[in-house]
Amino acid sequence: MTSTSYSETLTIERIFSSPALEGAAPRSLKVSPDGKRVTFLQGKETDYERLDLWEYDLKTKKIQMLFNSDELSSGPEELSDEEKARRERMRLSGSGIVSYEWSKDGKALLFPLAGDLYYFKLGDKNAIQLLDTPEFETDFRLSPKGNYVSYVRNQDLYIKHIKNGVETRLTHDGQGPIKNAMAEFVAQEEMNRMTGYWWSPDERFIAYTQIDESPVQEITRSEIYADSIEMITQRYPSAGTNNVAIKLGVLDVAKQSSRWIDLGENKDIYLARVDWMADSQGLSYQIQPRDQQALELKAYHLQKNTQNTLFQENSDTWVNLNNDLHFLADNKHFIWASERDGYKHLYLYNTSGELVKQLTQGAWVVNDIEAINEAKQLIYFTGRRDTPTESHLYSVSLKDGEIKRISQRAGFHSISFSQDASIYVDNFSTTNTPPQVSLHRADGSQITWLSENSIDEEHPLHAYQTQWVKPEIASFKTDDGTELYYRLYKPTNLQEKHPVIVYLYGGPHAQMVTNSWGGNRGLLMQYWVNKGYVVFTVDNRGSNYRGKAFEDPIYKAMGEIEVQDQIAGVKFLRSLPYVDETRIGVHGHSYGGYMTLMSMFKAPDYFQAGVAGAPVTDWELYDTHYTERYMGNPNTDKEAYTASSVFPYAKALKGDLLIYHGMADDNVLFTNSTKLYKHLQDLAIPFEAMDYPGKKHSIRGKNTGIHLYKTITNFFDKHFGMK
Repeated sequence: MTSTSYSETLTIERIFSSPALEGAAPRSLKVSPDGKRVTFLQGKETDYERLDLWEYDLKTKKIQMLFNSDELSSGPEELSDEEKARRERMRLSGSGIVSYEWSKDGKALLFPLAGDLYYFKLGDKNAIQLLDTPEFETDFRLSPKGNYVSYVRNQDLYIKHIKNGVETRLTHDGQGPIKNAMAEFVAQEEMNRMTGYWWSPDERFIAYTQIDESPVQEITRSEIYADSIEMITQRYPSAGTNNVAIKLGVLDVAKQSSRWIDLGENKDIYLARVDWMADSQGLSYQIQPRDQQALELKAYHLQKNTQNTLFQENSDTWVNLNNDLHFLADNKHFIWASERDGYKHLYLYNTSGELVKQLTQGAWVVNDIEAINEAKQLIYFTGRRDTPTESHLYSVSLKDGEIKRISQRAGFHSISFSQDASIYVDNFSTTNTPPQVSLHRADGSQITWLSENSIDEEHPLHAYQTQWVKPEIASFKTDDGTELYYRLYKPTNLQEKHPVIVYLYGGPHAQMVTNSWGGNRGLLMQYWVNKGYVVFTVDNRGSNYRGKAFEDPIYKAMGEIEVQDQIAGVKFLRSLPYVDETRIGVHGHSYGGYMTLMSMFKAPDYFQAGVAGAPVTDWELYDTHYTERYMGNPNTDKEAYTASSVFPYAKALKGDLLIYHGMADDNVLFTNSTKLYKHLQDLAIPFEAMDYPGKKHSIRGKNTGIHLYKTITNFFDKHFGMK
């Protein structure tokens, strides 16, 4: 888009229009295993939500489209209910090619499209459609040596030989409540375990789960659409009720036979992770008891048919899960991440479960292991060593523990390495710099830009730069000396007093205040500040990347310390000469919706208006794994649940309140809002509501997004006297 003006006014409609204001930002960046190309997904200029598959060839230095999704499938996508739910859990949006996978040898690509499966061997002219069936398959995977593709169909696991086209059904009892090779609801939503099967490196075995959902209560919920109401019977494990019964098996692919691993006498457990060791004879798995105050790493030995516990993590509150278990190729050691010293750090163990040494330490956290170069004895990881508000790439030596920072530019770096850890892709952004993608050698030296995405005259953002506001990211201390980080947007033309919108989330495993591009929410904040609002966010205790002691105060006390810290934020705002303390609003979605309600109800003298999106109102309505981790079990901790629900405090509401919710939400059930509607009505307390027929928790859709952003903005404008 060529800009003819440098002072166009940002509108909500423009936020959702194509081309995307953030520019042509690639998604799902991956370096091919052979290190010869980088692949990524990118939206069309005419529709940023319709994704195609692209590549950058390191030899020719050319970027080109590999596959146009419209040429492969241009009709409407009819997703199965299982796939819709899975994509919602994975936060996958858009249409076309939304995910893809490289073969281990870097010679082929696999990607689903419109419910079927495509396979592309480099050098061939076209992709091969491997599946064309009336059923909807899901969770596609290439086997480690590239001979098979695996997938789940009708609750059973299948493989198909790519060369000869022979399909084999590996499990045969998937039906009703029995599901093979599939992750249960809480595994997907809360444990970040999106799959239920794992190939061994030598391709001989597949470890897989079998879940029995029959113990889980069946709830009937309504999904309200514009012209119909569907009554959905769903097995939903709300807090204090039964979870699935789970088994872990190892399937011999050639013999098509399974053996089951003894998971112990306690059946009320969570199977959190499954990982093969390098020799394909050792299978590790991680289990937690129902209260999640421990985490066991166990090893099962196929040849001996024996198992042992490598070690156990323990906590007085809860043990967080991570994805940073890595078995080394020497088959003698592995890397483990733990918060045992109060911060997430890396440890080296031998395969007997004995600690060799701690690799990183200090009052900061490791994000993720990004790659391991065993030849050079280096681990590459992202972390917050310099500041909690930025993510940088570092290396640590396995020999002497020396840590070096590799990324240099201040901001947020998301990293994807090649298999041999020689090169990486850096997806970089700041609050005012939309994603820039570059290719680097492992030492940080830049090879090339993949998407410089500079805001030149051709960039969609260029026309709005004169009005663009750079937020301040800094910190203040609460009365008890706790340091809290905040982000503050203030209008360029400061009048005497301005209203404030406090945007928050506040819940665990999340962080709002980062020096990173904020997507459409960040654009909305720019729109608000251009209208004359001060826009403020503070990360309260309970949120992520500040260490375990920063998270723990919410244990069995959700909605208490978070609100206190948000009040501290308002006290900070009141110290600013340009803030109108009589016009302070609060808005958030999901846990942020819950926090909006608790702030309005428990601190009515600090917040005069609030917009609560898809809020939890009663934690007994939410799922077992998430809720009981932080709140205990409602059967034994009833008082904590009562104190953390919004209902005891609703009568104190003084300000103006708007609640919105998707009427087909299967995550934070719509019942959360309808219960509160009834409660406020019984108290004769007026409020406003905007509900979205047929919408799930994320409330997706371009026009729906426009309507939602306008509804939120109009509400604050009306109650704060803004134009």
